[in-house]
Amino acid sequence: MNRTLRIGTRGSELALWQAHHVAGLLSRLEGAPGHLQIEILEIRTEGDHVLDRPLSEVPGKAFFTKEIEEALAAGHVDLAVHSLKDLPTELPEGLALAAVLEREDPRDVWIAAGGATGAGFAALPAGGKVGTSSLRRRALLARHRPDLELVDLRGNVPTRVRRVEEGKYDAIILAAAGVKRLGLERHITEYLALDRFLPAVAQGAVAVEIRAQDDITRDWVRRLNHPPTYLATAAERALLARLEGGCQVPVGALATLAGEELRLTAEVVTLDGRRFVTARRSGPASRPEELGRALAEELIAGGAAAILAGIRSAGTKP
Repeated sequence: MNRTLRIGTRGSELALWQAHHVAGLLSRLEGAPGHLQIEILEIRTEGDHVLDRPLSEVPGKAFFTKEIEEALAAGHVDLAVHSLKDLPTELPEGLALAAVLEREDPRDVWIAAGGATGAGFAALPAGGKVGTSSLRRRALLARHRPDLELVDLRGNVPTRVRRVEEGKYDAIILAAAGVKRLGLERHITEYLALDRFLPAVAQGAVAVEIRAQDDITRDWVRRLNHPPTYLATAAERALLARLEGGCQVPVGALATLAGEELRLTAEVVTLDGRRFVTARRSGPASRPEELGRALAEELIAGGAAAILAGIRSAGTKP
């Protein structure tokens, strides 16, 4: 019996790369050739419309996923492909996370004017203009390079890279995964060390979301799941769910699998970079959410609660 699967995605170059990647993986599954047809539907989200200010200044959440999830719930598409870091930790009722693909490099990268030969993170002169709209990256820049000027940066990955080439920024910070997936590695000046720049929760991972009761689609999609990435990101997302409290926060986290053990490191930083709390914990890989929640409690007890309270009282505007 032939089946058509409709994929919902944003229309950016990176989102389309991810959707086509999922489509390619599905088409190569055993039993798919000749029996599985795949269509890709581009859906414009609120995050694609709001380009005149940082999303941290816009009320709400799910800026890059809400409209796609609405189309999924309504049956207009059969599955949604997201960057997992954009997907809220609480999914809408009736939707489910069916697969998480193998993670790309989770690190951040520094892209300076001149690309590979440009000034590195430590070498950029004081007063240099660095583009980023991420609260986490702004907080970490303020912590490690308070002498730099932070400038808002929006747009898709190729547009951001082009703005550095045009001289509008001295450097920008992006996720390594997106840069590599789009074949733009030649522009990378430096990979930022994880001991200074913990990545965003689930950075580098691609998620496939379905309707919870759609068993036919689930049977196809679950075969794409990468268990080590699924477990690691489940721990990170459980930590974020406990910390977030409805407010965007500068939090970095990374879990790695070592045999049957999952190791999770996380950090919460004030927006000015002056205060931070870091914690590490290991636990059974079979209970990733338990590990994430436990580490979140450790962070809160160590001072993260005061940091989060300060951010909530001041608002998220950098």
